[in-house]
Amino acid sequence: MKSLNKLIRITTVPVSLSVLLKDQLRYMSNHFEVLAVSSPDKMLEQVAVREGVRTAPVTMTRAITPVKDIKALWKLYRLLKKEKPAIVHTHTPKAGLLGMMASRLAGVPVRMHTVAGMPLMENTGMKRKVLNFVERLTYSCATHVYPNSKHLAGFILENHFCNEQKMKVLGNGSSNGINTRFFQPGEELSNAACELRKKFGLTDKDFVFVFVGRLVKDKGIEELVEAFSQLKEKHPNIKLLLVGPYEPELDPLAPATHKIIETDQSIIHAGFQQDIRPFLMISQALAFPSYREGFPNVPMQAGCFNLPSIVTDINGCNEIVEDGKNGLIIPAKSVPELQNAMNRLLTDTALYLTLQSNARKMIVDRYEQKYLWELLLKEYHDHLKAHAIVS
Repeated sequence: MKSLNKLIRITTVPVSLSVLLKDQLRYMSNHFEVLAVSSPDKMLEQVAVREGVRTAPVTMTRAITPVKDIKALWKLYRLLKKEKPAIVHTHTPKAGLLGMMASRLAGVPVRMHTVAGMPLMENTGMKRKVLNFVERLTYSCATHVYPNSKHLAGFILENHFCNEQKMKVLGNGSSNGINTRFFQPGEELSNAACELRKKFGLTDKDFVFVFVGRLVKDKGIEELVEAFSQLKEKHPNIKLLLVGPYEPELDPLAPATHKIIETDQSIIHAGFQQDIRPFLMISQALAFPSYREGFPNVPMQAGCFNLPSIVTDINGCNEIVEDGKNGLIIPAKSVPELQNAMNRLLTDTALYLTLQSNARKMIVDRYEQKYLWELLLKEYHDHLKAHAIVS
């Protein structure tokens, strides 16, 4: 039976609602009246149609913009006073800060914030101090904080952003789990993959390392391109498939790296893709040398297609991947370690086959999407009961 209570989910930009929380809003709408809030964009309108929920636009910026932030805070406060939700659940840093502050000011009883990666991990000096303050303020306004990985929870505790009693990691981590039925080989995908292989001129002799994500410095792209360039001198049949857009305004690549990507015939830059599944199907391994993550979807998605993953020893990645079981874990920012891991997958057939055989099962067993949704729904109902709100 659907509850009469209202649940408001807030993200800074609508792509987070559309991609990171795909299908979750529809599931929750079977149990609550759901309102999704994010910055105005056509994608927000698409979320409304696809998920079957109401949406409300509130302009928020990802950068530190005091005047715009105050305006957004006021708009969120007025919206919450009007809607009177029982629960507000925020994602992404700016939406978390403004959403939790507005919720506390508006007297929302259950205020939940999911933490999925922290940009501050790569910052130092005064900016780091400012971002530390922002995190503490966000968590102080929340009644419950949900890091989406165990290592991220440890980082929060080490930096005294939040007390342990307020925090909880749901299941084995992740913000949305993964739809393992969607991410699996099938006839239609096989046909699409076959066409891609023809388009890119790939042969059975080619070994394709794939990266999926934004082509920016803190995703380890510079190290990946350098490691690949050195490795192909010994292994001429390797390819590097980059699936994702450049983002020069936020975290640009060095001009030399950009030039190699655009001119090296062994590197395929496919750009942003709405459906990455065929690209995973034409690949043999995932190379994901990111500097920081919350709980990344890409290693889970790659695992579902039986791809061994090379990941860095950072939050989330080192929980999804177990070294020597379904992938290899290396230090971040190390070209030699990355090159060595890539070389091992190319030359050690027994290792590769072991990692490959474990890849999908280890994802299905730990991160099935429906299981995580059910855990989150239970959290909602438990918090409502604790506040004596009929659910």
